[in-house]
Amino acid sequence: MARNEVFRDADHLSLPVPADTAAGTPVIVGSLVGITQTARGQGGNTAENATVWLKGGHRVDVTGAIAAVGTPVYIPAGGGALTATATGNTVWGYALETKGSGTGPIVVKIAQV
Repeated sequence: MARNEVFRDADHLSLPVPADTAAGTPVIVGSLVGITQTARGQGGNTAENATVWLKGGHRVDVTGAIAAVGTPVYIPAGGGALTATATGNTVWGYALETKGSGTGPIVVKIAQV
């Protein structure tokens, strides 16, 4: 039996995030995308880390129109607001709701690629 397992599912990890990152913020850490469940430095994390969930569906603000369920939602490489714009951005998840133009909340399923 292997004895080198560290995390059973690795769905909730303490990861480094930018300064002043609040709980509930979509983040990108290397190629991992997720949403913070704690603010940076809180919840037993080191000063540079937050607890990041890498799975699930979360209600988040998205900029741009989402015409169909399953539409990809993107995050800029340096982090920031989620968007419907693919160019120069990384897939963060897939829309589980639709919305018109502008910025507003929808449920997005986090994607790991």
